[in-house]
Amino acid sequence: MRAVLQRVSSASCMVEGRVTGQIDTGLLVLLGIEDTDTLEDAQWLAQKIVGMRVFSDENGLMNKALADADGCILLISQFTLFAQTKKGNRPSFIRAARPDKAIPLYEQMIHILNSVTGKTTATGIFGADMKVSLVNDGPVTITIDTKNRE
Repeated sequence: MRAVLQRVSSASCMVEGRVTGQIDTGLLVLLGIEDTDTLEDAQWLAQKIVGMRVFSDENGLMNKALADADGCILLISQFTLFAQTKKGNRPSFIRAARPDKAIPLYEQMIHILNSVTGKTTATGIFGADMKVSLVNDGPVTITIDTKNRE
């Protein structure tokens, strides 16, 4: 799994003119699921996301995690995070998991994040044409890949 985390002061997702999820302070998480991803990847990634100390403390230092900032998560599925661009100019998405594998893992990720945060995770709609808006706070943007656990 690959995630792009953006610290936001607000974020929302719209599908066909309807808001499907929105948050104030928190993290917008763009989530890509690869063919080889497992439930264990989702569990590890969820813990990493909620534990990231990217929110400012009283001294302006990034020392607070999501819970410390009373933040929420907006989770958006995004298969394009696995674009391969080595050949030519048209990206290939061959490594991205097909919906029959990706949807159950995406839904498990939502459930895990709900459990870990104690809050309802706001979401987009898997596979939909989504319009995502955000106010990136900082800006702070972090990428995490479960295949490269640094």
